[in-house]
Amino acid sequence: MSSVDNQYLALVRDILENGYEDTNRTTDRSKKVFGKVLRFNLAEEFPLLTLKFTGYKTLTKEMLWIYQQGSNDVQWLNDRGIKIWDEWKLPDGTIGEAYGAQIKKHNQINKLIDELKNNPQSRRMVIDLWAVADLDKMSLTPCMFNHIADVNDGKLNWHTTIRSSDVALGLPYNIAQTAILVHMIAQVAGLQVGELMIAITNAHLYEQHYEPIKEIFNRTSYPAPKLWLDPTVTDFHEFDVDKHVKVLDYQSHPSIKMRVSV
Repeated sequence: MSSVDNQYLALVRDILENGYEDTNRTTDRSKKVFGKVLRFNLAEEFPLLTLKFTGYKTLTKEMLWIYQQGSNDVQWLNDRGIKIWDEWKLPDGTIGEAYGAQIKKHNQINKLIDELKNNPQSRRMVIDLWAVADLDKMSLTPCMFNHIADVNDGKLNWHTTIRSSDVALGLPYNIAQTAILVHMIAQVAGLQVGELMIAITNAHLYEQHYEPIKEIFNRTSYPAPKLWLDPTVTDFHEFDVDKHVKVLDYQSHPSIKMRVSV
């Protein structure tokens, strides 16, 4: 069983069996558990869930929208067939000062890559999307809001914090898109990939997901797929998912239809 499938099964089971059930900001009740950590050795496994289909092109485009484009314009996603963010679109067509707006505002990706190249033992290699002064200008405050890079022996290790994780729908995307981000940044910085650690404060399942997500317990895990990036790309801003990114040998069970809580 792949590591991501194994850890995901354990987390879902823990929430269903031990989760605290209560209300939240949405109209749907949920069960939650506190303080979960997932770890992946990216040199050994690309953590793309096989227990249910997870579309790597969609999640990669969403990741590039935030970290490469530094965009808050939902139309950029719509032009690429992605409707995920439509529920949070403001009248001006953006999500306000959230996510990509904070990357662009402070030039965070370019500064991080420069540090990785020129000062890799820095303890201040942080990407932070939780801008207190701008929170009231965001249609959705960032769930996956903080990343910290650390280099050991030429390997890029990465710590991500998720304050609130929709485990049924959002988490599989967040794991894989963060892994792809790390692979891309490592490549352009001249590093190898190391460990990815994802710390989740509030890991939850919404009530309409309790029954459908149980289907994963009837499924057998497939081997983890492999991620291929075009090795000629040396500039993070040049990565194009249709030209430079491939997921090889991906076998998965069908997706499980579940409604998003807004």
